[in-house]
Amino acid sequence: MTVTLADVAARARVSPATVSRVLNGNYPVAASTRERVLRAVDELDYVLNGPASALAAATSDLVGILVNDIADPFFGIMAGAAQHAIGEGASGRAGGEKLAVVCNTGGSPERELTYLTLLQRQRAAAVVLTGGAVEDADHIAAMAAKLAKLADAGTRVVLCGRPPVPAAGEVIAAALTFDNRGGGRRLTEHLLTLGHRRIGYVAGPAERTTTRHRLEGHRAAMEAAGLGGEGLTVHGPYDRRSGYDATLELLRRDPDLTAVVAANDTVALGACAALRDRGLRIPDDISVAGFDDLPFSVDAVPALTTVRLPLHEAGARAGRLATGREAPPPGGIATIGGELMVRASTGRPAS
Repeated sequence: MTVTLADVAARARVSPATVSRVLNGNYPVAASTRERVLRAVDELDYVLNGPASALAAATSDLVGILVNDIADPFFGIMAGAAQHAIGEGASGRAGGEKLAVVCNTGGSPERELTYLTLLQRQRAAAVVLTGGAVEDADHIAAMAAKLAKLADAGTRVVLCGRPPVPAAGEVIAAALTFDNRGGGRRLTEHLLTLGHRRIGYVAGPAERTTTRHRLEGHRAAMEAAGLGGEGLTVHGPYDRRSGYDATLELLRRDPDLTAVVAANDTVALGACAALRDRGLRIPDDISVAGFDDLPFSVDAVPALTTVRLPLHEAGARAGRLATGREAPPPGGIATIGGELMVRASTGRPAS
């Protein structure tokens, strides 16, 4: 037999309106009364009708977390931290809890918009978008319009590791951005300081903001050293296979390379494999560097020089912003820097 709100009210010896106030949290209720209602909810195993509640209120208890690929540690770490932060402080009892749902877009701009539309229909309390954005004018305009509609409906919008969305000067989302340019520049400057001049770069997909910003940092360091702003670059997906194939292509173009910089740590692992298969020693014959400092980076052989991004901290902060437990940064935007981690995969070029 289905337990109704009236059954909870009778058990707690209060009115149905009081039960509704406790469950929706939209009106002050005495602590003793609230405890009595929640105890009745537990005893009767009452389940709140989420869709009906969302229709009555501005938003539901749903939070959507959009990722490109949950199997990629870069996204998994941020999504896990955000999900944990969203659930922090919840008692596990009715009222106030949020359901965090991870939406895997596969890097598809169309899927990204589809998930946002589905979350809009569910009157999501918040959405968290992680990782770089696609640099396509039509998609950017569609995203700005969609996020503006969500914000107007009362949904909190948080960008994590993603640049702000242009909205005619209006801030429609809190944005936690990574200093990818600065990290890319410091990484290449490290190699230049060691004496490297023939440096190849394995970039990510050309249409992604993360790719462009990291590559801009690399090229700025090269240009400042008088080595030209373009450099030797091969683009590909953010995966190990891409790192392997792109590194072989870099060696084909310049067999005398002394260093390879990879767009992220997963790509760097592929680069290392390609170099080993060519009989090259790291870093004796050629140095390799990555980006992100994913958990496996320190355990690679040799350990990978990389730029550490505080992925867990950023994800947790995004979760707090999504639930309103942290105020948005001034101007709606906070830039988070990375830390250069110098390890055994880089050294001075062979004489």
